[in-house]
Amino acid sequence: MTDTLTAPSWQSAVLESVPRGFLAHDWQPATGGRTFEVRNPATEEVIATVADCGPQDALRALDAAAAAADGWALTSPRDRAAVLHRLTDALIEHRERLARIITLEIGKTIAEARGEVDYAAAYFRWYAEEAVRPHGRSTPSPDGRSHIVTVAEPVGPCLLITPWNVPLAMAARKAAAALAAGCTAVLKPAELTPLSSLLLGELAREVGAPAGVLTVITSSDAAAVTSALLADPRLRKLSFTGSTPVGRLLLQQSGARVLRTSMELGGNAPFLVFDDADLDLAVREAMIAKMRLGGQSCVGANRFLVQEGIADAFAAALGERMAAIRVGAPDREDTELGPLADHRAVDKVRRLVEDAVARGAVVIGQADVPDGPGHWAAPTVLDHVPADAAIMHEEVFGPVAAIHRFSTETEAIAVANNTEHGLASYVMTSHIDRARRVAARLQAGMVGINRGLVSEVAAPFGGVKQSGLGREGGPEGLHEYQQLKYLSLPGFHS
Repeated sequence: MTDTLTAPSWQSAVLESVPRGFLAHDWQPATGGRTFEVRNPATEEVIATVADCGPQDALRALDAAAAAADGWALTSPRDRAAVLHRLTDALIEHRERLARIITLEIGKTIAEARGEVDYAAAYFRWYAEEAVRPHGRSTPSPDGRSHIVTVAEPVGPCLLITPWNVPLAMAARKAAAALAAGCTAVLKPAELTPLSSLLLGELAREVGAPAGVLTVITSSDAAAVTSALLADPRLRKLSFTGSTPVGRLLLQQSGARVLRTSMELGGNAPFLVFDDADLDLAVREAMIAKMRLGGQSCVGANRFLVQEGIADAFAAALGERMAAIRVGAPDREDTELGPLADHRAVDKVRRLVEDAVARGAVVIGQADVPDGPGHWAAPTVLDHVPADAAIMHEEVFGPVAAIHRFSTETEAIAVANNTEHGLASYVMTSHIDRARRVAARLQAGMVGINRGLVSEVAAPFGGVKQSGLGREGGPEGLHEYQQLKYLSLPGFHS
């Protein structure tokens, strides 16, 4: 595959490189030749048709994964790492092609899409390095009669279900860890964004991943294909990123077979700004925490809890920054925000803004959006948002910053924790004692202190409460795909 893109034909060039079937032992059409359409959210035009897999197709993909499982598990860590290193290089080589595909299928700006490709490559690089560092221990028992040895082994064939908001990087975060651990995987991307995962599967095949090590299925009926796979005794692990309601349902289904699960679910992240915060820093990091992925991020700041002494200045500065955002065609280099994923996302943003205003919130900054087709939502700052507004309790998943004012630290923590979710939180303060004290009391799996970005390949990503189970990224992410075996050997005094 070459990566020569010319300006007039770049769209057709990148789309022609994406396989249209599903990947089992090789690329195959769905049963009956079924397909579904993929649309560009910036234009609402159909850009591709892909295989619409049903349960039978999903099980064919699992057939391939199960057939390859023993061989891949017995492959040396160094050889597995070599495949991941080659896949890292392939992602970097095809960076522009992959970024253009991400922009077409989800409307992410081209600059941010390139960053996503880099992020995906970083996961394959990280887990290529982690693959050759297996953990375990060897120690005599307390009475000396036996010797304790622990060995980490791959859990077995996995199902990886990824979201539409970060389609390539989330596939990479899961697949890199699974493959490094010695597991084979069936990757099922979101219906809105199948193209980047299909190309990832092709690149993995091209760099020498054995057939069945990474299979890819696309479907418009996620419930049917997922249920079929979860019921199959050959599947031993589920990793899901998506909404909390769907996660609960998948946990129920997985419980019937006692499957290992990793769940990265919804968030309702608070962004706490205390009076002693550096105003310029707080506004800059607030923009990062809010506008990364156009606000369509599970760790995106949803509720801006701002202390009364700094609230007026913070609200005015944030409103000015948000109103100046350039919204438009995501393939333009100067665009700062593209469309939302679909009309449902736009409708939800509109509903939450209207509810907040009806309850007394004030719009203090709002950017312009294009006329015509496309799923556009205006970057908006709401001030004086009351505690009973729906946006304080629902994840907006869009470019809206809701400011709620507080007076005391105790009050801020209470409001921040008043949610079923506990994925990420952010704290802006100049006092290290306050930062540590507040972070310790926040019910969240991740806390950003004086920074609005917590995602990092070397760090464990995940939440508490209804935001999920397990961790992705870092050494901890590898352990999610391993099971521990204990060997009892004769001791020196037996």
